[in-house]
Amino acid sequence: MRFDIPFSGHKNVLVTHKKTIEITRDGHLTPSGDCIAGVGADYACADIPGPMRKKLRDPEQVVRISIAVDGHRFDVVGRGHERITLGHKDDIVIRKSRFVCSRTLAVGCDKASDDIPDAMRRALQNPNARGTFSITV
Repeated sequence: MRFDIPFSGHKNVLVTHKKTIEITRDGHLTPSGDCIAGVGADYACADIPGPMRKKLRDPEQVVRISIAVDGHRFDVVGRGHERITLGHKDDIVIRKSRFVCSRTLAVGCDKASDDIPDAMRRALQNPNARGTFSITV
């Protein structure tokens, strides 16, 4: 089961956070949002389809996330969690930690935003770039 979320780049994308990666529906980004890889996302946690929501609440479920932009691809593997609510209407966050809130899609991820290669970071900083955040369970 796969769900693709289109998003846009932004000049203030830093992707330097050591524990998370985020995409947001918001179109504006300040330099303090150091985990944000994309803005203007078409969907957020609250929009995840029902059958996928159920799977994301299973701690044994492997969650694969792929971020693609301008010929670059970055893959992350995480897990579901029984306390995932997927209630947030603007954001999606994947985490290395086991912390869960309404923005959390997956926990125990093997990578964070600071692992995104420099060439991809530069592509994400292009405001005209359109990328895809793909979730597979």
